[in-house]
Amino acid sequence: MPNKAENNFDLQSTLINEYDSLNRNKIFMALIAFILLFILIVYSTATGALQIPVADLYSAIMRTEAGSSQLIIWNIRLPRVVASIIAGGGLAVAGMVMQSILKNPLGSPFTLGISQAAGFGAAFSIIFLGAGALQSGGDSTIVLEQIHLTTLSAFAWSMIATGIIILLVKIKGASPETMILTGVALGSLFTAGTTALQYIADDVELSAIVFWTFGDVGRATWQNNAVMLVLLLPALIYFALNSWNYKLMASGDETAKSLGVPVDRVRILGMLIASLITAVIISFVGIIGFIGLVAPHIGRKIIGPDEKFLIPFSTLVGSILLLAADTAARTILAPIILPVGILTSFLGVPLFLYLVLRGREYMWS
Repeated sequence: MPNKAENNFDLQSTLINEYDSLNRNKIFMALIAFILLFILIVYSTATGALQIPVADLYSAIMRTEAGSSQLIIWNIRLPRVVASIIAGGGLAVAGMVMQSILKNPLGSPFTLGISQAAGFGAAFSIIFLGAGALQSGGDSTIVLEQIHLTTLSAFAWSMIATGIIILLVKIKGASPETMILTGVALGSLFTAGTTALQYIADDVELSAIVFWTFGDVGRATWQNNAVMLVLLLPALIYFALNSWNYKLMASGDETAKSLGVPVDRVRILGMLIASLITAVIISFVGIIGFIGLVAPHIGRKIIGPDEKFLIPFSTLVGSILLLAADTAARTILAPIILPVGILTSFLGVPLFLYLVLRGREYMWS
């Protein structure tokens, strides 16, 4: 008869094989997501008012031929596609980290008031800093004359909202639940402030405010994309290095502390970096709601709650969602181009209500 040691060895081998099988499945799903993202990139680049055959994309992208299609791809479509990938991935990973370290499925840049603070900052710059004049662009779109001033103001106010939450944790030792409630209150405050500014604005200023608050990746440039990417890549590396800490914190602060995790420091730094990503992205592309809420939940549904895999997978899901939404926004009512923030809100609201209704029944694992 097999002895106890042999039984334990067999059980250990079985568990290791099951764990390796789960990891292989997660890698396989990530590969599928990457392939889907690549297909979307090709389709989105080729689709628009001027349909470009897929066979001609390579020569146009590699600049082996000159013509209108090359100008459209490099000056309009590729910056928009790259902005969708970076912004969607950044908002998704920021939401995922916020949900993990706050142990709350409703945690996201939108529910923490950061997005609303950025909207208030944009409205503030338009009315009080003289950024509200509008002009027609060469493609018959409306653009702000002082877009960089609006961007800086939106970034500054979103970081003010982040600073308030971080100070609350640092000085008062606020719990994750308190942080969520503070974010909700700040969101309501900044929304009210934006409404008040809209009330006192003239027609041009009001138009400028509404234009900015419609999230739109079409306003991004290659320079903006470079800034977002330079910030996002180190943040992804930091989150990946701390994935085990986030996993332990999901089991409870006391458990994580007993295993050597500096919970307070990890939580504050995670919130600060996630908020910084959100602030920069929103300051360039406007308010795009619910990507940071939806993408992490889709990721957990597909591959489970393991943060080591969930961080890169949520990033892929966020990029896919925003790129798909922007492609639909450009084509669903062509030649009219809808702001992508409208479609992401239609996507996110049902899930948000679903989570609210389920409440404590929601399970992380």
